[in-house]
Amino acid sequence: MDAQHPEKKRRFVKKKKDPISIGTLKEGILNGNRSSLAKAITLIESNAAHHYEWGQELLGEVMPHTGNSLRIGITGVPGAGKSTFIEAFGEMLCNQGHSVAVLAIDPSSSLSGGSILGDKTRMEQLSKNPKAFVRPSPTAGTLGGVHRKTNETLLLCEAAGYDIIIIETVGVGQSEVMVRQMVDFFLLLAITGAGDELQGMKKGIMELADAMVVNKADGDNKRLADKTKRELNQILHFLVPATKGWSSKAYTCSAIEKSGLKELWDVIKEFEKTTKETGSFQERRDRQKKEWFYTMLKDRILSDFFLDERIKPAVPQMEEKVKSGDLTTSKAIEELLHLYKQS
Repeated sequence: MDAQHPEKKRRFVKKKKDPISIGTLKEGILNGNRSSLAKAITLIESNAAHHYEWGQELLGEVMPHTGNSLRIGITGVPGAGKSTFIEAFGEMLCNQGHSVAVLAIDPSSSLSGGSILGDKTRMEQLSKNPKAFVRPSPTAGTLGGVHRKTNETLLLCEAAGYDIIIIETVGVGQSEVMVRQMVDFFLLLAITGAGDELQGMKKGIMELADAMVVNKADGDNKRLADKTKRELNQILHFLVPATKGWSSKAYTCSAIEKSGLKELWDVIKEFEKTTKETGSFQERRDRQKKEWFYTMLKDRILSDFFLDERIKPAVPQMEEKVKSGDLTTSKAIEELLHLYKQS
């Protein structure tokens, strides 16, 4: 990339002592400048080696100013109205004086690598709110559809003064497990007809939830939403609690009518108060730091392996030998690892 665009790299290096310097970015972020925050996130998301180094340097500079937000993960089955709910919920929080950052995990095409990046369009009003920051983040094909830089983006948003961080996932699946490892409170959005819906929702996903909300509880659907809430509460009663000392329950709301949102926020605040008193809030944060350490360690080792100059040409060669039957998969891997250790 740098060889193809040497002038681009020179321009960036040249500006390292002016508006794009780490010091200037840090100052802008700590002052809540959204443009500086957006530039910093772009730096973090870049796969260029020199950008990675600068991004880590910037993270180190702002790290003392992180950790002061309430982190909320939100997921739900397709059609549950996640974006509509987040926009209404975020607007309410902004009106109460909070600063809200929304990190919307955006699915990347497995064929072209392109992202839909439609959340800014779907959350148009919230995106315009001066107390909110909405950032679509492409998954870039990573496991479970969660971008590997989401955790670092979250830290940058905290340093910028956002006291509520919301992470929206692409849907029910492995991504929920990974997002659960980043947030304090995990909310699962449901729709009416729990019996049919639960057929497509794994029990393990429900066990991650600190609360469930039946959205679209308005008009003729309100009666069905109340029925679904009762059914979900019966199920949640028999599941292992997602958080020690906290009983997960189901509620109803309408993002369109903006009803039930205040009550849900009261539940989240009670969760924060209760878990901080019992110590489970900090225990989870500490456990998440450990999990993130090992995740980043594995990611770095994997990256170094495939970028190794001896390994890059050897991988396709071993692949062909496995396909032709000349080598077993295990033997091919052993030879690659042996080559990697030598280098």
